[in-house]
Amino acid sequence: MVRLLIIGANLRKIMKFVVTKELGKLAKWLRIFGFDTIYFKEATFSTVLIIAFQEDRIILTRNTKIGVHSGVRIITIKSNNLAEQLNQVFRELKSKPQKEKMFSRCILCNEELSHIAKEKIKKKVPEYVYKTQSSFVACPECKRVYWQGTHWGKVEEALHAIRS
Repeated sequence: MVRLLIIGANLRKIMKFVVTKELGKLAKWLRIFGFDTIYFKEATFSTVLIIAFQEDRIILTRNTKIGVHSGVRIITIKSNNLAEQLNQVFRELKSKPQKEKMFSRCILCNEELSHIAKEKIKKKVPEYVYKTQSSFVACPECKRVYWQGTHWGKVEEALHAIRS
């Protein structure tokens, strides 16, 4: 089954990733930008390959010894620098992150976040956050709660840098 995401007049396939162990920060940032990203701290490449094939995911790796595999797209990340890694991924895929998808996935477990009533999280966030924020989202899997904190501006700066 192919899911489609409508952006403007264009139809695009939703990009999903599987990221190998040496690219943990990249995996986290792809999740921040709203991309379905599986991250393996420990897994054989054959496991990564099988999951990529079964779930139609793009493999992101720094391992230069990995060859071409039929039916699976592999992007070998060239840089150690996170900004350069993000730029490479989006340049090679001819895509850019969408602001409306930011912070839609849990950065820890990759689940889609859902809105949660402020009253339900009172004991789960610092008192100052509870008093100053009105909108919260939570992960249905790990129960982590998120809100639009000061980090939002830094992520928007990163998004702007990638778009330009």
